[in-house]
Amino acid sequence: MDLAPDDAWGLHAVAHVFDTTGRARDGLDWLTGRESSWAHCNNFRFHVWWHRALMHLDLGQYDTALALYDADIRAEKTDDYRDISNGASLLARLELEGVNVGNRWEELANLSENRATDGCLAFADLHYMLALCGGERDRAAAGLIARMQSTRPAGNEAQRVIAHPGLHVAQGLQAFAAGEYSVAWMHLRAGRADLQQIGGSHAQRDVFERITIEAALRGGYTDAAGSLLQDRMARRGGSVDGYTAARLSLIDAVQAQAV
Repeated sequence: MDLAPDDAWGLHAVAHVFDTTGRARDGLDWLTGRESSWAHCNNFRFHVWWHRALMHLDLGQYDTALALYDADIRAEKTDDYRDISNGASLLARLELEGVNVGNRWEELANLSENRATDGCLAFADLHYMLALCGGERDRAAAGLIARMQSTRPAGNEAQRVIAHPGLHVAQGLQAFAAGEYSVAWMHLRAGRADLQQIGGSHAQRDVFERITIEAALRGGYTDAAGSLLQDRMARRGGSVDGYTAARLSLIDAVQAQAV
């Protein structure tokens, strides 16, 4: 970055390090004042703004994250699956924190309903499912599940990943949205070990990790949720971000009441 200050990919790589090591404040310090490094990009600029919003989210600055969603992350209402992924995963994270995101799901759900028959990538399918569930498009969500169920696991690599772990995770997301947390936990747990196969970054896949942990907590599988949090911490260099700290505190409170 010293040699090429306008290298958005280099800036983005460093932002990933701050995210994965739980250093949101340092990450904001890194990105702030460097906006010109990604302002010239195509839709990749929306993704860098997404990283910045995640840092605000981790610090509990939910209004700022939503403002970035409106002004920058969804500045253009494209149906590119990567842009839908940015929006859907941020809204899902905000809702896990109890934030009311208003009618923002509606736009993403409309686009995802039109794209749900693509069948190209599990990564895209799972983010479409987030949007369909968020927008309460039950029929479209069921159709997406049915299409994934019909995918041949003996097909090409993309089809194999859609069949597993994609289908399990999609079913888990559908059950979670319906409040069926035990069912959600069963499916999400089944897909978790192979989740990296769907592609994307650790930061992008973390939304599914969070929902898996949340399903365990809400389904009453407190010990399992604690183990998942410990594993997540280990894979993030032992760092404790805002999400982990809040859930560990919740587990401590539940266990204290049980004594």
